[in-house]
Amino acid sequence: MLKQFTRYYKPHKLLFSLDLMAALLMAGIDLLFPMFSRKVVNDLIPEGNIRMIVYLSLGILALYILKIGLNYFMGYWGHVLGSRIEYSMRKDLFTHIQKLEFSFFDNIKTGQLMNRLTADLNDVTELAHHGPEDLFVSVLMLLGSFILLVQINLALTLIIFSFVIFTIVYSVLMRKSMMTTFRNVRIKLADINAQLESSLSGIRLSKSFANESFEIEKFHVTNHAHLHSKKDSFKAIASYQAGNGFFIDMMTLSSMVAGGIFVSKGYINYGDLLAFLLFITFFTKPIRALIQLTQQFQSGAAGFERFMEMMKMEPTIVDCDDAKPLKNVSGKIDFNHVTFSYEKDTEPVLKDFSLSISAGKTMALVGPSGVGKTTITQLIPRFYDVNQGSITIDDQDIKHLTLASMRNQIGIVQQDVFLFHGSVRDNISYGRPGASDEEIIEAAMKANIHEFILSLEGGYNAFVGERGVKLSGGQKQRIAIARVFLKNPPILILDEATSALDNENEYAIQQSIEVLAKGRTTLIIAHRLSTIKNADEILVMTDQGIAERGSHETLIESNGLYNKLYHAQFRGYIPDMLNS
Repeated sequence: MLKQFTRYYKPHKLLFSLDLMAALLMAGIDLLFPMFSRKVVNDLIPEGNIRMIVYLSLGILALYILKIGLNYFMGYWGHVLGSRIEYSMRKDLFTHIQKLEFSFFDNIKTGQLMNRLTADLNDVTELAHHGPEDLFVSVLMLLGSFILLVQINLALTLIIFSFVIFTIVYSVLMRKSMMTTFRNVRIKLADINAQLESSLSGIRLSKSFANESFEIEKFHVTNHAHLHSKKDSFKAIASYQAGNGFFIDMMTLSSMVAGGIFVSKGYINYGDLLAFLLFITFFTKPIRALIQLTQQFQSGAAGFERFMEMMKMEPTIVDCDDAKPLKNVSGKIDFNHVTFSYEKDTEPVLKDFSLSISAGKTMALVGPSGVGKTTITQLIPRFYDVNQGSITIDDQDIKHLTLASMRNQIGIVQQDVFLFHGSVRDNISYGRPGASDEEIIEAAMKANIHEFILSLEGGYNAFVGERGVKLSGGQKQRIAIARVFLKNPPILILDEATSALDNENEYAIQQSIEVLAKGRTTLIIAHRLSTIKNADEILVMTDQGIAERGSHETLIESNGLYNKLYHAQFRGYIPDMLNS
């Protein structure tokens, strides 16, 4: 893990080196003052050499002025270094998350991901800045102090430094419990973020059911769990700091008692004792820094551990070594004996399923929920991989096509439309980033949403709110359709694309879709059969697979399942066998 962490310093080697150099100079300045004091007391005062005292004092003053600049450099550029490392790690993690497949997001909460991208990396930033700096300065100060004090009196030095050993041993013993509590705090904080994301996203639903108290109680549970985890971490920190504080106090006390005895016995003089006491003052600071660093390391290491845990999750749906870009698409799609289930050891949604969709044709899928209609549309762009069998586009196995090139050739409008927080223009242009205003307006006109957009304050610059909350369901769906018009792909997938529209808008959009579908391979999922009457072929699916297929007229004449569904829908009900 340490090797993975240190690689983030490589792009910033110069700044890192300058930061450590500044720390080295500061440590050297601090080590000089006790020796200066010793010389003044032992030599210059008895000699009455006031001039030399003044000269040395001016020299120390000049070094302290230099220390101001060094402190500023470390305080500013040291934090910049940590922030740059945080930036690189967050960029890497976000990029990695973008590569993970749908199944990963099926099993993790958005709030937990947000926590890994924010709070976890904030702790890592502090460790990245203060860790090497504090460790370097502290070790240098302790070694420098030890070497200089040994030259004054070895016995007294060993007495004092024995407590340094006790401090190190105690810190090592406390490390495991601190690491465990900090990791638990990170997990509980992630749970809070997940709960917040869920509750705030669904605030309108909870208000409509008057379930505010229920949401408050749910949040209370996760918040209370986080409080307990914090208490455990505070207990570990308190034990750690109290124990180490005791050893530092004993160090100071032993230097006073043993130093007094040594002076009375004539082993050292007053100047030596003063130097010892000043060194104690100076190197208790790096010891405290090391204590703080150990605590900081546990918290930062817990965050970095969770960062690496995520980075080690390898995507399973990736470009194979011989993957080729999909070009010159005609749009022929074939399912060849496909078996698929979302989870291992569960009943397959599709079993030995075969289907051929001719290039440039429109095929509609109808049937009850749970028979695999949406699954079919998600397998074509490889959002999931089949367990058995294969899917081909223009007779090319999609597993041997590059994901980006294939998905660029497919336009999707789903029943659950997602709009980003931004303007109407931003959301339409998402279909083809960089599109001109004229192209965006043309797409909106084809989707029958242009006039509505102009009626908004700000027009195409009007903000849609989080997830399009300022728009109706039908308006959001038309913007999503405009997005696909702009993308202009050779393959279209429409999953209940007109479900939220009233009859008038449905008719207008249906006409637009029919224009867009001409010459393109189009797969439509619909429960409202009025939207698929003109499809080239309609598949009626049940949990047994494809029950019927043919044009609207053919299926009506066959007087089968589709005929019953069609007439039942226009009578205002759907048979249980088709709506289960």
